[in-house]
Amino acid sequence: MLKLLKEILKTGDATLKYPSAPLPTVPSVRGKPEFASKRCIACAACTIACPANALTMTTDPVAGTRTWLLNYGRCIFCARCEEVCPTGAIVLSDDFELAVHAKADLMVAADFTLTNCRTCETPFAPTKEVNYVIALLIRSGLPEAEAERRRDLYETCPECRRRLDVPKVSVTSVERLAEVTL
Repeated sequence: MLKLLKEILKTGDATLKYPSAPLPTVPSVRGKPEFASKRCIACAACTIACPANALTMTTDPVAGTRTWLLNYGRCIFCARCEEVCPTGAIVLSDDFELAVHAKADLMVAADFTLTNCRTCETPFAPTKEVNYVIALLIRSGLPEAEAERRRDLYETCPECRRRLDVPKVSVTSVERLAEVTL
């Protein structure tokens, strides 16, 4: 008996004190995605890349909002969302625990305001995304005045842009045809 007690003391604890003490994790562990709504531009790249459809985005044109939703119950912690996010708004943490009291606690949502088209006034693109594009142009070396001049283009919906460009394209085509025939 004394020999057994000596062996137990020599071995130490065979189990961890989890969940009363946190489990140690390795640096490369893939835990829950942490979302920073301030950094997100609502571009929807993460929703397209998510293989488990844990990330969704819905647009409400009447309210002029786009809602981003993460369902931790469906997430497989694959890190595709982190890889494709252009602003680093999604980062995998080392927290892997999903125990909650209600299923609704597994959902994280964020709402984003949409920019109205300058021509038809229809909300179509997140305001933060348009501002991000303008800031990217300035950062890439375009003068700020030129970038702001292009804001009209980025704040016009694709349908109106197409409608406005058709007359320009047809005039250019007629001029080119006239040059070729002369």
